[in-house]
Parts: sequence; structure tokens; C-alpha cells
Amino acid sequence: MRGRIGHILTSVALVVFPALAESLMQHAGKIAPHRANPYAGNERAREAGQKLFDENCGSCHGEAGKGNGRAKTPPLTTRFVHDADPGALFWVLRNGSPSHSMPSFQHLPEAQRWQIITYLQSLGEEQK
Repeated sequence: MRGRIGHILTSVALVVFPALAESLMQHAGKIAPHRANPYAGNERAREAGQKLFDENCGSCHGEAGKGNGRAKTPPLTTRFVHDADPGALFWVLRNGSPSHSMPSFQHLPEAQRWQIITYLQSLGEEQK
């Protein structure tokens, strides 16, 4: 019985969690201005972003952004995040989302937020 319930919950999570990330990103995409990531393609920035992600985001979004199974903390390894406008991702990091239980990371310097975005957008590259 437990195995079947676990399988059902996992199936539901695979549908719901990406939808949560998508809905927040859709909202941000509608209101955030387009911004180019000044660190796009920069390997050192991606590595710095990975460290910052591990320190600030990994406890909710899981190792390498793969999710942790908790509601409202979706995996970030989706094509939707990879292909998102950097300005929308920057908006989400700056503002957070109370409805998604995501804090603001405005306390991080702007350069560090861009490094996190560089890392996040590298996560979905293998899905291209």
C-alpha cells in the first residue's frame, strides 16, 4: 500500500511542482522588465552561482535544483527555468513570493543574484 501511495504522490509532484514554478515565472515574466544577464556563459560566474545556490537556495530547492519533494518548492531543472527571461528570474530573486513561501534575496548584492541566475539557467542545458 505504501509503495502505491508513494508512487501516486510522486506522480502528482511531477505535475504540480513544475506548474508552481511556471506560474510564478509566468507572473514575473508579465511584470518584470527584460534584462540581459551580464554573466551569461561565464563559467566562473556559474561556479560562484552554484556555491551561492547551495548556501541560499538548496535547502528548499534541493541539491542541484532538483527539488526536495515539498509543496511550493519546485525543481528548477526544467526547460521553463532554463529558457526564462533573465529579468524575470532576477525579479523573482529580488522580490520572492509569499504565496510560494519564497523569501526575497534582495539582501544579496546584485552581482551575486546574477551569478545564481547563471547557475540556474545552466541546469537545464542537458535538456536542450
